[in-house]
Amino acid sequence: MDEERKGQRRESRFGRRESDFKPQFPEMPDNKPEFENTPLSRAEYIAALAHFYRAEMHRSLVWRTRLDTTTNWAILATLAILTASLQNPAYAREALLMGMFSNVVFLIIEARRFRFFDVWRARVRMLEENFYGGILRRDQSSPDFRWGDHVADDLLCPRFHLTRLQAFRARLMRNFRFIFLFLLVAWIGHRVAPIAPDHELGLSSLPAWAPDAVVVLLYLVLIGISVFTPKFQSPEVAYWPDPEHPGENISSLDV
Repeated sequence: MDEERKGQRRESRFGRRESDFKPQFPEMPDNKPEFENTPLSRAEYIAALAHFYRAEMHRSLVWRTRLDTTTNWAILATLAILTASLQNPAYAREALLMGMFSNVVFLIIEARRFRFFDVWRARVRMLEENFYGGILRRDQSSPDFRWGDHVADDLLCPRFHLTRLQAFRARLMRNFRFIFLFLLVAWIGHRVAPIAPDHELGLSSLPAWAPDAVVVLLYLVLIGISVFTPKFQSPEVAYWPDPEHPGENISSLDV
């Protein structure tokens, strides 16, 4: 009885039953148009590409910022290690070795980030070269008439456009070669004119030639990668070297 009275009060108060507040969905006709079967107008096409360009540009800028962050880490770590080697000359070799291998770790991290950055940068360059460039020049023809298919394939099956070694070499030759060269000069300086006497130097349990051999081996590996690894081409040239087999011998995009 109480529930019936409350229901009557609500009905009399608002003038409608609670069931009247339920949404009433209109009946859709059986012959309603489907999105896939509806052709896009030119304005809709341009608006979609404009939003897509903004999204890809934002992604590329985010990954570009991450690249700068890794480089800043490497520079700060190198400066801290050099300062420690000067303040504690007895452990200069340990500090410099740690600096070299920490920069190798930073370089590996930055190479991985560069592979992701290259994916978004390549899409942005394809849009700029084949779409916006034509609009600005009042030329409807694109340099690559299949650029839309390439970008669509990359969206459906994203892949990296360069190998790990190519990314490693790119970042090594762009930024890290100066850092490694700086560490090598510091290493040679400590070996030629050591600040601490020989009996006070660290790494006493190892032969005198062992640290030098490790440094030589590390720099030979870096030189070999920079010399024998093929350069990566610009996104405009090598978006896909072989359009029939995109991303061949390159791993998929492991997000």
